[in-house]
Amino acid sequence: MKKRLIGKKTMAVVLAALMAGGAMAGCSSGSKETTAAGTETTEAQATTAGTQTTSAKEGQTPSGDIKPCTIKFRYWADNTDYSQLMQDIIKKFNEENGKGITVVGEESPWDGGAYSENLFNAKMGGGDIDCATWKLTSTPLFVNNDLLADLTPMIDGWDKKADIDDNIYEIMKKAGDMERIYVMPWNIQVLYVYYRPSIFKKAGIEVPKTYEEFLQAIEKCTMDTDGDGKTDVYGFGMRGAKGGQEPWGSFIYGRGGSLEDLTTPEAVQGMQDFIDIYKKGYVPPTATSDGFSEIIANFQSGLTAMTIHHTGSSKDMEKLLGDDVSAFAFPAGKDQWTSMGDTETVIFESCENKEAAFEWVSYLAAGEGQKMWCEGTGNVPVSKSVQETDFFQNNRFMKASIDGQKYAGIIPILDTTTEWISTLWPNTVSQALTGSITADECMKTLQAGLYQ
Repeated sequence: MKKRLIGKKTMAVVLAALMAGGAMAGCSSGSKETTAAGTETTEAQATTAGTQTTSAKEGQTPSGDIKPCTIKFRYWADNTDYSQLMQDIIKKFNEENGKGITVVGEESPWDGGAYSENLFNAKMGGGDIDCATWKLTSTPLFVNNDLLADLTPMIDGWDKKADIDDNIYEIMKKAGDMERIYVMPWNIQVLYVYYRPSIFKKAGIEVPKTYEEFLQAIEKCTMDTDGDGKTDVYGFGMRGAKGGQEPWGSFIYGRGGSLEDLTTPEAVQGMQDFIDIYKKGYVPPTATSDGFSEIIANFQSGLTAMTIHHTGSSKDMEKLLGDDVSAFAFPAGKDQWTSMGDTETVIFESCENKEAAFEWVSYLAAGEGQKMWCEGTGNVPVSKSVQETDFFQNNRFMKASIDGQKYAGIIPILDTTTEWISTLWPNTVSQALTGSITADECMKTLQAGLYQ
């Protein structure tokens, strides 16, 4: 097996990486804390290994080479509603899969990322968990310890493979060994641009369709509305604190740069755009220290005309602002990129019934389980057929997310990523914004820190 250049990590490093990677979403809902107190078996376990599923009881013969079996599935849920929803999905699958497969759900708390640490300990200790919910940041450690099953052959032979965008599979590969798929897509969060239609109307502009138009919209929406000589509305809510690397990445790609080499002229120009909108006063002066809470509060109060986040904040936005909030996918320039948050599933190499486990995780990825989970939690489905249903197409925030998934990506998962996200990026970008260093110097520092 080809190994990535990432060594075996201690549990402390794994936990730190997961917490740092949670800028998009710590858990599957993207916004809420885990409420489960500990690991427990769900009520859907009522059909035990000694009792076959409803279909088997009715005399149906399991199809293919899959024999009746029990699959142990570990997952986390962000709140009690999501916990019950997962139990309902497991129950429905057990009753309807027609192949004698009984999924036994074991719930474990996310606990700030300790979920993955505990899962690693369990598998290294010989635990009999067959499959589990997942975060991409865990993948290198588990792959380097030969704990994950290679899903590539099963996905290639899956009749619903084309129901998931190729870009999503590519992201799964990048998290593993760059060649194989060890992670099954489930649901995502895609960053998009929030905007206030009332401010756009006052500025006399339409939704920007290109990166250049987006920069122009930021300028035009920066206004002195009462004539006192002071800016009342800023065009963009910039996130300069930790977590800001995700929306920042869109500016880099807008000029044709990439996260693979931050020192190219195109990447440096994207950084210069970021600096310019700060220096020209198109963002609040507090932008260098603004985090999630600040950019959302500024947008909701009308201080900013646009900001960047995902569907995790959309319900509160709509509740507060009604029709005076909408969204669009980050527009294309020379290239196009937006950050993607993730929650997936995996099958462990130790699973004795991998085909049966794949029936379950594929049900979550593109079956009824996908529809039930994403409708119930408000996360973005990876299944194209589910995305095309009225529930998602009629939601403007979901639509913006779906529009962005084809070019969504992640910050490279490396040994250095945790420190880079937590400290190097915010400190270095702050220096660039305030003029202490140039765009070129900023990008050289960021490149050296990420790829040392």
